[in-house]
Amino acid sequence: MGHANTQLSAREAALKILGVYRRQKAWSDLAINSVIKRSSLSAVDISLTVQMVYGVLQNMTLCDFYISHYSSIELKKLEPRVLDILRLSIFQIVFLTKIPHTAAVNEGVILAKKFSNQRAAGFVNALLRKASKAVIDGTLPEITGDNVHRLSLRFSHPQWLVKQFCEVLGEADTEALLMQNNNDKVPTTIQVNTILTDTSELLSLLKSEGIDAKCHPWLKDCIEVVGAGNITRLESYLKGYFYIQDAAARLSVVAAGPRKGDFVLDGCAAPGGKSFASAIMMENSGHILACDVHAAKLRHIESGSTRMGIGIIDTMEMDASKKIMASKGSAKDSEKETMADIVLADVPCSGFGIIRKKPEIRFKTKQDIAGLPQLQLNILSTLSSYVKPDGVLLYSTCTLLRCENEDVIGSFLNQNKNFIIEGFSLPGVGEIKEGMTTLWPHLNGTDGFFICKMRKIGDN
Repeated sequence: MGHANTQLSAREAALKILGVYRRQKAWSDLAINSVIKRSSLSAVDISLTVQMVYGVLQNMTLCDFYISHYSSIELKKLEPRVLDILRLSIFQIVFLTKIPHTAAVNEGVILAKKFSNQRAAGFVNALLRKASKAVIDGTLPEITGDNVHRLSLRFSHPQWLVKQFCEVLGEADTEALLMQNNNDKVPTTIQVNTILTDTSELLSLLKSEGIDAKCHPWLKDCIEVVGAGNITRLESYLKGYFYIQDAAARLSVVAAGPRKGDFVLDGCAAPGGKSFASAIMMENSGHILACDVHAAKLRHIESGSTRMGIGIIDTMEMDASKKIMASKGSAKDSEKETMADIVLADVPCSGFGIIRKKPEIRFKTKQDIAGLPQLQLNILSTLSSYVKPDGVLLYSTCTLLRCENEDVIGSFLNQNKNFIIEGFSLPGVGEIKEGMTTLWPHLNGTDGFFICKMRKIGDN
């Protein structure tokens, strides 16, 4: 009985998902999939549910600002579920022009009656009516304060993060970045598996499956799809004709430059995109060792390799922050066996470059990420020992913070004089003579991403 589909409205589903996120700090996409899988929502209602959940997460600080203005009770004293209902309703009233205010108010009251009590319903009704009138009259409270505070509130990003972006980008570019982070129409980027098909064939197949797909504007064998829902259900996916990966992540592999016959060690491989990209660039010839600390994620990589007809990927469970490969025979023989032409170090990071896809990442605190730079340096140092002389070490993150990017590289190079930074060229970006670059969502149209290419010199 527990697995039977439940009859939920779109707003009830959205409320349930927000509750799961709040209680468990679950990734929003996992919470959405979990609730929707057990519901019997129509495609239209699923779309509205997802739009409301992401909308609330993208605009939570601003919604709370408006709620605080009209509430006679402090937010921290409100029942959490009632606050979720208010956020959901305020988001509809302020941001969703196609939903009548009366519907948003009435549905909010119904939710409060159903999931709290009559008194809460009266409170919700009064607050939402005030907010609705203010939107209609153009009298919503004004956002004031210094530039950092205003940008933080308007785009619902923490002030400490906005301050760091402003220091690097300046105010205008920071505003453009935050706006892009809150963009609810980011296409899904997929990479063509040229081992099995080509771009034109895949585009034709996607169109026959009813998918709105077009070539990426500047990256070869890359396709953008819009509003496709769960694309892993498609025949073209099941046949292995593509895998899901942002252009920025693909570019990091392009920077590394794997070729036919190479041995590539992917040190933090999950979910597998860089191993797949390497295999495709290597034309399924050579050897890739995909490693990760989570065995379950390695099984996902193995099934992906099988689906895509890739025969050169092996997997190994390991903690890349520690010395990993057991010796076979003499130490010298073991060292030769495990020396790679290219080592990919796509390290765990704060993820501030993918806020547009995972909106809840913005709520991470300084304390949450304080230990990351040391972990990243440990992983980079460990993986560097598996680069053969004249081999490539590629460091990448999906974050935009200097402390996790340039500063980690600086520390590593200070400790490892046998590595030098090497320039590279990227489609759509150009020459990166300095050997490291940051891709920005508002400038490059990709995830926020840092890439640094290094080469090992000498014999040690």
